[in-house]
Amino acid sequence: MIIVNDLSLNFSGQTLFKHVDLKFTPGNCYGIIGANGAGKTTFLRILSGELEPSSGEIIIPDNERMSVLKQDHFQYDAYTVLDTVILGNPRLYEVEREKNALYEKPDFSDEDGVRASELEAEYAEMGGWEAESDASRLIQGLGLSESILHDPMSSLSAKEKVKVLLAQALFGKPDIILLDEPTNHLDLPAIEWLEDFLMDYDGLVLVVSHDRYFLNTVCTGIVDVDYGGIKMYVGNYDFWYQSSQLMQRLIRDQNRRKEDKIKELQEFISRFSANKSKSKQATARRKLLEKISLEEIPMSSRRYPFVGFTMDREPGKEILTVEHLSKTVDGRKVLDDVSFRVNKGDKIAFVGEDEIATTTLFKILMEELEPDAGTFKWGTTITTSYFPLDNSAFFNDCDLNLVDWLGQYTADNAEEGTESFKRSFLGRMLFSGDDVYKPVKVLSGGEKVRCMLSRMMLFGSNALVLDQPTNHLDLESITAVNNGLIDFKGVVLFASHDHEFVQTIANRVMEFVDGKLIDKMCTYDAYIAGAREEMLARLNG
Repeated sequence: MIIVNDLSLNFSGQTLFKHVDLKFTPGNCYGIIGANGAGKTTFLRILSGELEPSSGEIIIPDNERMSVLKQDHFQYDAYTVLDTVILGNPRLYEVEREKNALYEKPDFSDEDGVRASELEAEYAEMGGWEAESDASRLIQGLGLSESILHDPMSSLSAKEKVKVLLAQALFGKPDIILLDEPTNHLDLPAIEWLEDFLMDYDGLVLVVSHDRYFLNTVCTGIVDVDYGGIKMYVGNYDFWYQSSQLMQRLIRDQNRRKEDKIKELQEFISRFSANKSKSKQATARRKLLEKISLEEIPMSSRRYPFVGFTMDREPGKEILTVEHLSKTVDGRKVLDDVSFRVNKGDKIAFVGEDEIATTTLFKILMEELEPDAGTFKWGTTITTSYFPLDNSAFFNDCDLNLVDWLGQYTADNAEEGTESFKRSFLGRMLFSGDDVYKPVKVLSGGEKVRCMLSRMMLFGSNALVLDQPTNHLDLESITAVNNGLIDFKGVVLFASHDHEFVQTIANRVMEFVDGKLIDKMCTYDAYIAGAREEMLARLNG
Protein backbone atom coordinates (compact mmCIF):
# COMPACT_ATOMS: atom_id res chain seq x y z
CA MET A 1 0.00 0.00 0.00
CA ILE A 2 1.11 3.58 -0.69
CA ILE A 3 -0.59 6.62 0.85
CA VAL A 4 0.16 10.08 -0.56
CA ASN A 5 -0.68 12.99 1.74
CA ASP A 6 -0.77 16.62 0.57
CA LEU A 7 2.12 16.11 -1.85
CA SER A 8 3.57 19.10 -3.72
CA LEU A 9 6.63 19.56 -5.91
CA ASN A 10 8.20 22.77 -7.15
CA PHE A 11 10.86 22.26 -9.79
CA SER A 12 13.00 25.06 -11.22
CA GLY A 13 10.46 27.64 -10.07
CA GLN A 14 7.55 25.73 -11.60
CA THR A 15 4.87 23.85 -9.68
CA LEU A 16 4.54 20.41 -11.28
CA PHE A 17 1.76 19.36 -8.91
CA LYS A 18 0.37 20.36 -5.51
CA HIS A 19 -1.96 19.11 -2.76
CA VAL A 20 -1.97 15.54 -4.07
CA ASP A 21 -3.85 13.01 -1.93
CA LEU A 22 -3.94 9.43 -3.22
CA LYS A 23 -4.17 5.89 -1.93
CA PHE A 24 -2.75 2.95 -3.92
CA THR A 25 -3.92 -0.47 -2.81
CA PRO A 26 -2.56 -4.01 -3.40
CA GLY A 27 -4.06 -6.11 -6.17
CA ASN A 28 -4.25 -3.16 -8.56
CA CYS A 29 -2.14 -1.86 -11.42
CA TYR A 30 -2.20 1.91 -11.88
CA GLY A 31 -1.18 3.48 -15.18
CA ILE A 32 0.39 6.93 -14.81
CA ILE A 33 -0.37 9.18 -17.79
CA GLY A 34 0.21 12.81 -18.66
CA ALA A 35 1.64 15.05 -21.34
CA ASN A 36 5.41 15.14 -21.85
CA GLY A 37 6.95 17.20 -19.06
CA ALA A 38 3.89 16.94 -16.81
CA GLY A 39 5.85 15.05 -14.15
CA LYS A 40 5.00 11.33 -14.58
CA THR A 41 8.53 10.03 -14.08
CA THR A 42 9.17 12.63 -11.39
CA PHE A 43 6.14 11.40 -9.45
CA LEU A 44 7.43 7.83 -9.72
CA ARG A 45 10.85 8.95 -8.43
CA ILE A 46 9.18 10.59 -5.42
CA LEU A 47 7.28 7.40 -4.63
CA SER A 48 10.51 5.38 -4.85
CA GLY A 49 12.29 7.73 -2.43
CA GLU A 50 14.79 8.86 -5.07
CA LEU A 51 13.45 12.42 -5.01
CA GLU A 52 12.23 14.50 -2.10
CA PRO A 53 8.92 16.39 -2.53
CA SER A 54 8.65 20.09 -1.70
CA SER A 55 5.98 19.25 0.86
CA GLY A 56 3.75 16.41 1.94
CA GLU A 57 4.56 12.81 2.73
CA ILE A 58 4.61 9.30 1.26
CA ILE A 59 3.54 6.53 3.65
CA ILE A 60 4.61 2.95 2.90
CA PRO A 61 4.39 0.22 5.57
CA ASP A 62 7.85 -0.76 6.89
CA ASN A 63 7.29 -4.44 6.15
CA GLU A 64 6.56 -3.89 2.43
CA ARG A 65 9.38 -4.21 -0.09
CA MET A 66 9.44 -1.97 -3.14
CA SER A 67 11.13 -2.84 -6.41
CA VAL A 68 11.96 -0.26 -9.09
CA LEU A 69 12.87 -0.78 -12.76
CA LYS A 70 16.37 0.64 -13.16
CA GLN A 71 17.09 2.88 -16.16
CA ASP A 72 20.91 2.82 -16.12
CA HIS A 73 21.87 -0.03 -18.47
CA PHE A 74 25.52 0.08 -17.37
CA GLN A 75 24.97 0.07 -13.61
CA TYR A 76 25.46 -3.68 -13.23
CA ASP A 77 28.18 -4.32 -15.82
CA ALA A 78 30.46 -5.63 -13.05
CA TYR A 79 27.91 -8.29 -12.05
CA THR A 80 26.72 -11.52 -13.61
CA VAL A 81 23.20 -11.78 -14.99
CA LEU A 82 22.15 -13.98 -12.06
CA ASP A 83 23.53 -11.58 -9.45
CA THR A 84 21.88 -8.65 -11.22
CA VAL A 85 18.47 -10.31 -11.09
CA ILE A 86 18.89 -11.34 -7.43
CA LEU A 87 19.85 -7.75 -6.58
CA GLY A 88 16.16 -7.05 -7.13
CA ASN A 89 16.02 -8.13 -3.47
CA PRO A 90 19.13 -6.45 -2.03
CA ARG A 91 18.71 -8.01 1.40
CA LEU A 92 18.67 -11.52 -0.08
CA TYR A 93 21.84 -10.76 -2.01
CA GLU A 94 23.55 -9.39 1.13
CA VAL A 95 22.57 -12.44 3.17
CA GLU A 96 23.87 -14.80 0.49
CA ARG A 97 27.23 -13.00 0.27
CA GLU A 98 27.67 -12.83 4.03
CA LYS A 99 26.71 -16.49 4.40
CA ASN A 100 29.14 -17.62 1.70
CA ALA A 101 31.93 -15.46 3.15
CA LEU A 102 31.49 -17.13 6.54
CA TYR A 103 31.72 -20.62 5.07
CA GLU A 104 34.89 -19.66 3.21
CA LYS A 105 36.67 -18.61 6.41
CA PRO A 106 39.60 -20.91 7.23
CA ASP A 107 39.10 -20.33 10.98
CA PHE A 108 35.34 -20.86 11.24
CA SER A 109 34.42 -20.17 14.91
CA ASP A 110 31.43 -21.04 17.10
CA GLU A 111 30.25 -17.43 16.78
CA ASP A 112 30.46 -17.80 12.99
CA GLY A 113 28.36 -20.93 13.25
CA VAL A 114 25.65 -19.12 15.22
CA ARG A 115 25.65 -16.24 12.72
CA ALA A 116 25.58 -18.66 9.76
CA SER A 117 22.58 -20.41 11.29
CA GLU A 118 20.74 -17.09 11.64
CA LEU A 119 21.57 -16.20 8.04
CA GLU A 120 20.48 -19.61 6.77
CA ALA A 121 17.08 -19.16 8.43
CA GLU A 122 16.64 -15.68 6.95
CA TYR A 123 17.87 -16.91 3.57
CA ALA A 124 15.36 -19.75 3.50
CA GLU A 125 12.53 -17.45 4.60
CA MET A 126 13.24 -15.11 1.68
CA GLY A 127 13.25 -17.98 -0.81
CA GLY A 128 16.99 -17.97 -1.30
CA TRP A 129 17.22 -21.66 -2.25
CA GLU A 130 14.82 -21.04 -5.13
CA ALA A 131 16.45 -17.75 -6.19
CA GLU A 132 18.42 -19.12 -9.14
CA SER A 133 15.47 -21.09 -10.52
CA ASP A 134 13.18 -18.07 -10.04
CA ALA A 135 15.67 -15.83 -11.85
CA SER A 136 15.92 -18.37 -14.64
CA ARG A 137 12.14 -18.48 -15.07
CA LEU A 138 11.98 -14.69 -15.28
CA ILE A 139 14.67 -14.26 -17.92
CA GLN A 140 13.32 -17.18 -19.96
CA GLY A 141 9.82 -15.70 -19.75
CA LEU A 142 11.25 -12.48 -21.20
CA GLY A 143 12.82 -14.40 -24.07
CA LEU A 144 16.43 -14.83 -22.90
CA SER A 145 18.35 -18.09 -22.69
CA GLU A 146 19.08 -19.73 -19.34
CA SER A 147 22.68 -20.15 -20.55
CA ILE A 148 23.44 -16.45 -19.95
CA LEU A 149 22.77 -16.61 -16.20
CA HIS A 150 26.46 -16.67 -15.31
CA ASP A 151 27.61 -14.32 -18.07
CA PRO A 152 28.70 -10.78 -17.16
CA MET A 153 26.16 -8.03 -17.84
CA SER A 154 28.82 -6.18 -19.83
CA SER A 155 28.68 -8.91 -22.51
CA LEU A 156 24.96 -8.40 -23.22
CA SER A 157 23.36 -6.24 -25.89
CA ALA A 158 21.28 -3.19 -24.94
CA LYS A 159 18.00 -5.07 -25.54
CA GLU A 160 19.18 -8.01 -23.42
CA LYS A 161 20.14 -5.67 -20.58
CA VAL A 162 16.66 -4.14 -20.66
CA LYS A 163 15.13 -7.58 -20.15
CA VAL A 164 17.51 -8.49 -17.32
CA LEU A 165 16.76 -5.23 -15.49
CA LEU A 166 13.04 -5.90 -15.90
CA ALA A 167 13.54 -9.40 -14.47
CA GLN A 168 15.35 -7.74 -11.55
CA ALA A 169 12.35 -5.48 -10.86
CA LEU A 170 9.99 -8.48 -10.83
CA PHE A 171 12.23 -10.80 -8.80
CA GLY A 172 11.41 -12.09 -5.36
CA LYS A 173 7.71 -11.23 -5.11
CA PRO A 174 8.01 -7.59 -4.05
CA ASP A 175 4.99 -5.96 -2.44
CA ILE A 176 5.24 -2.88 -4.69
CA ILE A 177 6.60 -2.62 -8.25
CA LEU A 178 7.35 0.71 -9.96
CA LEU A 179 7.88 0.52 -13.73
CA ASP A 180 8.88 3.40 -16.01
CA GLU A 181 8.28 2.50 -19.69
CA PRO A 182 8.77 -1.26 -19.16
CA THR A 183 7.77 -2.22 -22.74
CA ASN A 184 10.45 -0.08 -24.41
CA HIS A 185 12.75 -2.31 -26.53
CA LEU A 186 10.73 -5.44 -25.70
CA ASP A 187 9.57 -7.78 -28.45
CA LEU A 188 5.98 -8.91 -28.67
CA PRO A 189 6.35 -12.28 -26.85
CA ALA A 190 8.14 -10.52 -23.96
CA ILE A 191 5.40 -7.87 -23.72
CA GLU A 192 2.71 -10.56 -23.68
CA TRP A 193 4.58 -12.45 -20.95
CA LEU A 194 4.88 -9.26 -18.89
CA GLU A 195 1.15 -8.57 -19.30
CA ASP A 196 0.32 -12.05 -18.01
CA PHE A 197 2.78 -11.69 -15.13
CA LEU A 198 1.30 -8.40 -13.96
CA MET A 199 -2.29 -9.60 -14.29
CA ASP A 200 -1.48 -12.56 -12.01
CA TYR A 201 0.50 -10.43 -9.58
CA ASP A 202 -1.15 -9.89 -6.20
CA GLY A 203 0.82 -6.83 -5.15
CA LEU A 204 0.70 -3.18 -6.13
CA VAL A 205 2.00 -1.97 -9.50
CA LEU A 206 2.46 1.59 -10.77
CA VAL A 207 3.53 1.95 -14.39
CA VAL A 208 4.38 4.84 -16.71
CA SER A 209 3.88 3.83 -20.34
CA HIS A 210 3.08 5.20 -23.79
CA ASP A 211 1.84 1.76 -24.88
CA ARG A 212 -1.95 2.08 -24.94
CA TYR A 213 -2.57 -1.63 -25.50
CA PHE A 214 -0.41 -2.46 -22.50
CA LEU A 215 -2.22 0.09 -20.33
CA ASN A 216 -5.57 -1.24 -21.47
CA THR A 217 -4.60 -4.83 -20.74
CA VAL A 218 -3.06 -4.54 -17.27
CA CYS A 219 -4.43 -1.39 -15.63
CA THR A 220 -7.32 -1.27 -13.18
CA GLY A 221 -6.85 2.45 -12.57
CA ILE A 222 -5.45 5.51 -14.32
CA VAL A 223 -3.46 8.21 -12.53
CA ASP A 224 -3.67 11.40 -14.53
CA VAL A 225 -1.02 14.10 -14.12
CA ASP A 226 -2.88 17.16 -15.39
CA TYR A 227 -3.83 20.72 -14.38
CA GLY A 228 -0.86 20.82 -12.02
CA GLY A 229 -2.45 18.04 -9.97
CA ILE A 230 -2.68 14.25 -9.91
CA LYS A 231 -6.02 12.44 -9.87
CA MET A 232 -6.96 8.78 -9.90
CA TYR A 233 -9.73 7.22 -12.01
CA VAL A 234 -11.15 3.72 -12.19
CA GLY A 235 -10.67 1.71 -15.37
CA ASN A 236 -8.05 1.38 -18.09
CA TYR A 237 -6.68 3.94 -20.56
CA ASP A 238 -9.42 3.56 -23.19
CA PHE A 239 -12.08 4.13 -20.58
CA TRP A 240 -10.31 7.25 -19.33
CA TYR A 241 -9.76 8.60 -22.85
CA GLN A 242 -13.25 7.98 -24.19
CA SER A 243 -14.98 9.24 -21.07
CA SER A 244 -12.82 12.39 -21.05
CA GLN A 245 -13.74 13.01 -24.69
CA LEU A 246 -17.44 12.67 -23.83
CA MET A 247 -16.99 15.20 -21.08
CA GLN A 248 -15.31 17.61 -23.45
CA ARG A 249 -18.24 17.28 -25.84
CA LEU A 250 -20.64 17.87 -22.95
CA ILE A 251 -18.92 21.07 -21.92
CA ARG A 252 -18.48 22.37 -25.49
CA ASP A 253 -22.06 21.68 -26.43
CA GLN A 254 -24.01 23.98 -24.12
CA ASN A 255 -27.04 24.21 -26.40
CA ARG A 256 -28.03 20.57 -26.16
CA ARG A 257 -29.68 18.90 -23.24
CA LYS A 258 -27.13 17.80 -20.68
CA GLU A 259 -29.36 14.91 -19.76
CA ASP A 260 -28.80 13.38 -23.19
CA LYS A 261 -25.05 13.50 -22.72
CA ILE A 262 -25.31 12.10 -19.22
CA LYS A 263 -27.36 9.21 -20.58
CA GLU A 264 -24.77 8.63 -23.29
CA LEU A 265 -22.01 8.53 -20.71
CA GLN A 266 -23.95 6.14 -18.51
CA GLU A 267 -24.55 3.83 -21.47
CA PHE A 268 -20.86 3.93 -22.25
CA ILE A 269 -19.99 2.98 -18.67
CA SER A 270 -22.46 0.13 -18.85
CA ARG A 271 -20.96 -1.20 -22.10
CA PHE A 272 -17.45 -0.93 -20.73
CA SER A 273 -18.26 -2.75 -17.54
CA ALA A 274 -19.65 -5.65 -19.53
CA ASN A 275 -16.56 -6.03 -21.72
CA LYS A 276 -14.41 -9.11 -21.41
CA SER A 277 -11.10 -8.57 -19.63
CA LYS A 278 -8.13 -10.82 -19.13
CA SER A 279 -7.52 -9.28 -15.73
CA LYS A 280 -8.57 -11.24 -12.72
CA GLN A 281 -9.62 -7.94 -11.14
CA ALA A 282 -12.37 -7.56 -13.75
CA THR A 283 -15.19 -8.27 -11.30
CA ALA A 284 -13.96 -5.69 -8.83
CA ARG A 285 -13.48 -3.22 -11.68
CA ARG A 286 -17.09 -3.64 -12.80
CA LYS A 287 -18.34 -3.00 -9.28
CA LEU A 288 -16.32 0.20 -9.09
CA LEU A 289 -17.49 1.35 -12.52
CA GLU A 290 -21.09 0.99 -11.44
CA LYS A 291 -20.44 3.64 -8.79
CA ILE A 292 -18.90 6.20 -11.15
CA SER A 293 -20.78 9.46 -11.36
CA LEU A 294 -20.55 12.12 -14.03
CA GLU A 295 -18.60 14.40 -11.74
CA GLU A 296 -15.82 11.83 -11.44
CA ILE A 297 -15.05 11.77 -15.16
CA PRO A 298 -12.17 14.08 -16.08
CA MET A 299 -12.09 16.77 -18.68
CA SER A 300 -8.48 16.81 -19.73
CA SER A 301 -6.50 19.95 -20.39
CA ARG A 302 -4.36 18.12 -22.90
CA ARG A 303 -4.08 19.30 -26.45
CA TYR A 304 -4.19 16.87 -29.34
CA PRO A 305 -2.51 17.80 -32.64
CA PHE A 306 -4.62 17.63 -35.77
CA VAL A 307 -3.37 14.84 -38.01
CA GLY A 308 -5.41 14.37 -41.17
CA PHE A 309 -4.20 13.09 -44.54
CA THR A 310 -6.11 14.01 -47.69
CA MET A 311 -5.60 12.82 -51.28
CA ASP A 312 -5.35 15.17 -54.23
CA ARG A 313 -6.09 12.20 -56.49
CA GLU A 314 -7.92 8.89 -56.09
CA PRO A 315 -5.54 5.94 -56.60
CA GLY A 316 -6.17 3.61 -59.54
CA LYS A 317 -6.19 -0.19 -59.49
CA GLU A 318 -2.42 -0.51 -59.91
CA ILE A 319 -0.75 0.49 -56.64
CA LEU A 320 2.64 -1.23 -56.16
CA THR A 321 4.23 -4.41 -57.50
CA VAL A 322 7.44 -5.79 -55.97
CA GLU A 323 9.17 -8.69 -57.73
CA HIS A 324 12.11 -10.79 -56.52
CA LEU A 325 13.70 -7.98 -54.50
CA SER A 326 16.99 -8.78 -52.74
CA LYS A 327 19.39 -6.66 -50.73
CA THR A 328 22.44 -7.37 -48.57
CA VAL A 329 23.36 -4.93 -45.78
CA ASP A 330 26.65 -5.26 -43.86
CA GLY A 331 27.11 -8.81 -45.10
CA ARG A 332 23.59 -9.95 -44.15
CA LYS A 333 20.88 -10.65 -46.70
CA VAL A 334 18.05 -8.64 -45.21
CA LEU A 335 15.76 -9.01 -48.26
CA ASP A 336 15.77 -12.39 -49.95
CA ASP A 337 13.72 -12.73 -53.15
CA VAL A 338 10.86 -10.61 -51.81
CA SER A 339 7.72 -10.35 -53.94
CA PHE A 340 4.29 -8.90 -53.16
CA ARG A 341 1.53 -6.81 -54.64
CA VAL A 342 -0.23 -3.94 -52.89
CA ASN A 343 -3.95 -3.62 -53.57
CA LYS A 344 -6.22 -0.62 -53.42
CA GLY A 345 -7.33 0.02 -49.83
CA ASP A 346 -4.41 -1.88 -48.30
CA LYS A 347 -3.03 -0.65 -45.01
CA ILE A 348 -0.03 -2.88 -44.43
CA ALA A 349 1.79 -3.13 -41.10
CA PHE A 350 5.40 -4.33 -41.14
CA VAL A 351 6.02 -5.95 -37.75
CA GLY A 352 8.66 -8.08 -36.08
CA GLU A 353 12.18 -7.53 -34.82
CA ASP A 354 14.02 -7.15 -38.13
CA GLU A 355 13.76 -3.38 -38.36
CA ILE A 356 16.71 -3.19 -40.74
CA ALA A 357 14.86 -5.27 -43.35
CA THR A 358 11.77 -3.06 -43.18
CA THR A 359 13.76 0.19 -43.31
CA THR A 360 15.78 -1.16 -46.23
CA LEU A 361 12.62 -2.03 -48.16
CA PHE A 362 11.13 1.41 -47.53
CA LYS A 363 14.33 3.13 -48.68
CA ILE A 364 14.33 1.07 -51.88
CA LEU A 365 10.66 1.89 -52.55
CA MET A 366 11.49 5.59 -52.01
CA GLU A 367 14.52 5.26 -54.32
CA GLU A 368 17.01 6.10 -51.59
CA LEU A 369 18.69 2.70 -52.05
CA GLU A 370 19.29 0.45 -55.03
CA PRO A 371 18.33 -3.23 -54.69
CA ASP A 372 20.91 -5.91 -55.45
CA ALA A 373 18.32 -7.71 -57.54
CA GLY A 374 14.63 -7.49 -58.43
CA THR A 375 12.30 -4.67 -59.36
CA PHE A 376 9.41 -2.62 -58.07
CA LYS A 377 6.85 -0.43 -59.79
CA TRP A 378 4.39 2.13 -58.46
CA GLY A 379 1.14 2.64 -60.37
CA THR A 380 0.90 5.67 -62.67
CA THR A 381 -1.79 7.29 -60.49
CA ILE A 382 0.20 6.88 -57.27
CA THR A 383 1.82 9.77 -55.43
CA THR A 384 3.88 8.90 -52.34
CA SER A 385 4.88 10.59 -49.12
CA TYR A 386 7.59 9.16 -46.87
CA PHE A 387 8.21 9.35 -43.13
CA PRO A 388 11.78 8.06 -42.67
CA LEU A 389 13.11 6.38 -39.56
CA ASP A 390 15.95 8.90 -39.40
CA ASN A 391 14.82 12.47 -40.07
CA SER A 392 18.12 14.18 -39.19
CA ALA A 393 18.81 15.18 -42.80
CA PHE A 394 15.75 17.47 -42.66
CA PHE A 395 16.89 19.36 -39.54
CA ASN A 396 20.63 19.10 -38.91
CA ASP A 397 22.56 22.12 -40.10
CA CYS A 398 19.28 23.79 -41.06
CA ASP A 399 19.05 27.43 -39.98
CA LEU A 400 15.42 27.92 -41.03
CA ASN A 401 12.70 28.64 -38.47
CA LEU A 402 9.53 26.56 -38.38
CA VAL A 403 7.52 28.86 -40.64
CA ASP A 404 10.20 28.98 -43.33
CA TRP A 405 10.92 25.25 -43.01
CA LEU A 406 7.27 24.41 -43.61
CA GLY A 407 7.20 26.91 -46.48
CA GLN A 408 9.53 24.60 -48.43
CA TYR A 409 6.66 22.13 -48.78
CA THR A 410 3.61 24.35 -49.24
CA ALA A 411 1.99 24.65 -52.65
CA ASP A 412 2.89 27.58 -54.85
CA ASN A 413 -0.42 29.38 -54.56
CA ALA A 414 -1.81 32.49 -52.94
CA GLU A 415 -3.33 30.74 -49.93
CA GLU A 416 -0.56 28.35 -48.86
CA GLY A 417 2.14 30.91 -49.56
CA THR A 418 0.98 33.24 -46.80
CA GLU A 419 2.55 33.29 -43.36
CA SER A 420 -0.92 33.22 -41.85
CA PHE A 421 -1.63 29.85 -43.51
CA LYS A 422 1.65 28.38 -42.32
CA ARG A 423 1.21 29.66 -38.76
CA SER A 424 -2.35 28.33 -38.67
CA PHE A 425 -1.17 24.95 -39.95
CA LEU A 426 1.60 24.80 -37.36
CA GLY A 427 -0.87 25.86 -34.67
CA ARG A 428 -2.95 22.76 -35.35
CA MET A 429 0.23 20.74 -34.76
CA LEU A 430 0.66 22.45 -31.36
CA PHE A 431 3.26 25.02 -32.42
CA SER A 432 1.90 28.33 -31.20
CA GLY A 433 3.04 31.85 -30.46
CA ASP A 434 6.74 32.51 -30.86
CA ASP A 435 7.44 28.75 -31.11
CA VAL A 436 6.96 29.01 -34.88
CA TYR A 437 10.10 31.15 -35.12
CA LYS A 438 12.38 28.62 -33.39
CA PRO A 439 15.21 27.22 -35.53
CA VAL A 440 14.22 23.69 -36.51
CA LYS A 441 17.63 22.30 -35.57
CA VAL A 442 16.90 22.87 -31.84
CA LEU A 443 13.53 21.08 -31.85
CA SER A 444 12.93 18.06 -29.62
CA GLY A 445 12.45 14.58 -31.07
CA GLY A 446 8.67 14.80 -30.70
CA GLU A 447 8.54 18.26 -32.29
CA LYS A 448 10.55 17.05 -35.28
CA VAL A 449 8.12 14.16 -35.75
CA ARG A 450 5.19 16.59 -35.76
CA CYS A 451 7.03 18.66 -38.38
CA MET A 452 7.54 15.61 -40.59
CA LEU A 453 3.86 14.71 -40.27
CA SER A 454 2.94 18.29 -41.22
CA ARG A 455 5.14 17.98 -44.30
CA MET A 456 3.38 14.77 -45.31
CA MET A 457 -0.07 16.27 -44.87
CA LEU A 458 0.77 19.13 -47.26
CA PHE A 459 1.62 16.78 -50.14
CA GLY A 460 -1.87 15.34 -50.69
CA SER A 461 -0.39 11.92 -51.51
CA ASN A 462 -2.53 8.82 -51.99
CA ALA A 463 0.13 6.39 -50.70
CA LEU A 464 1.89 6.89 -47.37
CA VAL A 465 5.06 5.10 -46.24
CA LEU A 466 5.85 5.55 -42.54
CA ASP A 467 8.79 4.02 -40.67
CA GLN A 468 8.09 4.04 -36.91
CA PRO A 469 6.00 7.24 -36.86
CA THR A 470 5.13 6.97 -33.14
CA ASN A 471 8.75 7.15 -31.93
CA HIS A 472 9.32 10.20 -29.67
CA LEU A 473 5.58 11.00 -29.48
CA ASP A 474 3.45 11.34 -26.35
CA LEU A 475 0.14 9.51 -25.94
CA GLU A 476 -1.88 12.46 -27.25
CA SER A 477 0.11 12.71 -30.47
CA ILE A 478 0.13 8.92 -30.95
CA THR A 479 -3.66 8.91 -30.63
CA ALA A 480 -3.94 11.73 -33.19
CA VAL A 481 -1.69 9.96 -35.73
CA ASN A 482 -3.55 6.71 -35.08
CA ASN A 483 -6.93 8.31 -35.80
CA GLY A 484 -5.56 10.17 -38.84
CA LEU A 485 -4.34 6.96 -40.47
CA ILE A 486 -7.59 5.12 -39.67
CA ASP A 487 -9.53 7.86 -41.47
CA PHE A 488 -7.15 8.05 -44.46
CA LYS A 489 -8.75 6.63 -47.62
CA GLY A 490 -5.55 5.86 -49.50
CA VAL A 491 -2.83 3.20 -49.18
CA VAL A 492 -0.56 2.96 -46.14
CA LEU A 493 2.66 0.99 -45.61
CA PHE A 494 3.97 1.44 -42.08
CA ALA A 495 6.22 -0.06 -39.45
CA SER A 496 5.40 0.12 -35.76
CA HIS A 497 5.85 -1.75 -32.47
CA ASP A 498 2.72 -0.15 -30.99
CA HIS A 499 0.15 -2.95 -30.66
CA GLU A 500 -2.90 -0.69 -30.54
CA PHE A 501 -1.62 1.36 -33.47
CA VAL A 502 -1.11 -1.70 -35.67
CA GLN A 503 -4.32 -3.46 -34.66
CA THR A 504 -6.57 -0.47 -35.36
CA ILE A 505 -5.01 0.56 -38.70
CA ALA A 506 -3.77 -2.51 -40.56
CA ASN A 507 -5.84 -4.91 -42.66
CA ARG A 508 -2.70 -6.77 -43.73
CA VAL A 509 0.45 -7.80 -41.86
CA MET A 510 3.95 -8.43 -43.19
CA GLU A 511 7.05 -9.62 -41.36
CA PHE A 512 10.61 -10.38 -42.44
CA VAL A 513 12.17 -13.55 -41.03
CA ASP A 514 15.74 -14.20 -42.19
CA GLY A 515 15.12 -12.04 -45.24
CA LYS A 516 11.99 -13.95 -46.27
CA LEU A 517 8.60 -12.25 -46.30
CA ILE A 518 5.55 -13.45 -44.35
CA ASP A 519 2.44 -11.86 -45.82
CA LYS A 520 -0.99 -12.35 -44.27
CA MET A 521 -4.28 -10.61 -45.02
CA CYS A 522 -5.62 -10.25 -41.49
CA THR A 523 -5.62 -8.05 -38.42
CA TYR A 524 -2.62 -7.92 -36.12
CA ASP A 525 -4.43 -9.76 -33.32
CA ALA A 526 -5.36 -12.56 -35.71
CA TYR A 527 -1.77 -12.69 -36.93
CA ILE A 528 -0.25 -13.16 -33.48
CA ALA A 529 -3.03 -15.54 -32.42
CA GLY A 530 -1.96 -18.21 -34.87
CA ALA A 531 -1.51 -16.93 -38.36
CA ARG A 532 2.18 -16.18 -37.75
CA GLU A 533 2.98 -19.75 -36.71
CA GLU A 534 1.06 -21.04 -39.72
CA MET A 535 3.02 -18.81 -42.08
CA LEU A 536 6.36 -19.66 -40.43
CA ALA A 537 5.65 -23.37 -40.84
CA ARG A 538 4.84 -22.79 -44.49
CA LEU A 539 8.00 -20.70 -44.92
CA ASN A 540 10.18 -23.40 -43.36
CA GLY A 541 8.32 -26.22 -44.99
